[in-house]
Amino acid sequence: MWQESTNSYASTSYASSYYSQPEPQLQFYSPDPNSLYPASRSSLDGNLPPQGPISQQQGLASAYGGNIHQTGGSWWTAFGTGGFEGEPPLLEELGINFQHIRAKSMTVLNPLRGVEAHIMDDADMAGPIIFVFCFGICLLFSGKPNFGYIYGVGLFGSASIYALLNLMSERGIDAYRVVSVLGYCLLPMVGVSAISVMTLLDGTFGYLLSFISILWCTYSASGIFVAVLQMSDQRLLVAYPVGLLYGCFALLSIFNNGSPAGAA
Repeated sequence: MWQESTNSYASTSYASSYYSQPEPQLQFYSPDPNSLYPASRSSLDGNLPPQGPISQQQGLASAYGGNIHQTGGSWWTAFGTGGFEGEPPLLEELGINFQHIRAKSMTVLNPLRGVEAHIMDDADMAGPIIFVFCFGICLLFSGKPNFGYIYGVGLFGSASIYALLNLMSERGIDAYRVVSVLGYCLLPMVGVSAISVMTLLDGTFGYLLSFISILWCTYSASGIFVAVLQMSDQRLLVAYPVGLLYGCFALLSIFNNGSPAGAA
């Protein structure tokens, strides 16, 4: 009886001593959103680089060790000879060079001066379009709305001259340069159409002025074609069809295709 009480007491004391021991400090993983990042969400939103165009990301350039070059200047800088830094001028991208237009126009206005063989290496259409437009506007102001005739005669004449030059020359020439030369050499005829605005050309003065302008245009155009194609021995053969073409433009400047002014 005494042993049983002793054993029960011993077992009771052992159990109490076992349960009285301090529990070990166990570390369990707890997903804390703030423990994954050193800063809070609000601070992260403030530290992110701005989203938008490159021109607005002013602080992004210093983070990558470079500088984003921001060009300054007014919008009309693109129309000048310099343009924006690192970019060609807008007129150059469009194929408009006023210096080349001026040089070719002076060659036409002074046909007695020697023509360079490389004058049409830069065959542009800006000058011819301007001269044809001025020719049609002057005829319109003089009461001769001949835009359709100008387009038809110019298209048919350019195609004919292109075919003849390629048959006569060994080097050949493209249609773009043919149209460019014929358009630039139309400049004296533009002066005749401008005079027709102020006075009637259906008379001796108009006939003489138109004849001089035909010779002028033909001499300039044939000189350029001969210099480019190296056909110095065939200048008269080149000048004949060219003169016929400019003669058609002269007829458009002199005569009116509509009804007479005195008709009802």
